[in-house]
Amino acid sequence: MTYSFHPEARAEFKEATLYYSEKSPSLGLAFYSEVESAIQGIVENPFLYRVIDEDVRRCLTKRFPYAILYSIEDHYILILAVMHCSREPSYWQHRLGEK
Repeated sequence: MTYSFHPEARAEFKEATLYYSEKSPSLGLAFYSEVESAIQGIVENPFLYRVIDEDVRRCLTKRFPYAILYSIEDHYILILAVMHCSREPSYWQHRLGEK
């Protein structure tokens, strides 16, 4: 199965990677790798992670306070958000109508 980012989720991922890279290049690389690893886990076993809202599931990263929110579409995984866990929990929900 493949995956695709919602445009706003891709922007969140880039912004967070840039934020950590400005603190330390190795930290930025670690964040990027952690999120990519989480996405690979999702692709390999998309039903493993908990449903949080209708058909949206959440995968928490291990080292960073981030969650990958996604839905399982017919032929791919749609990444809806790369969300910092301190953010307003429902800020991403408008993206469901944009699938």
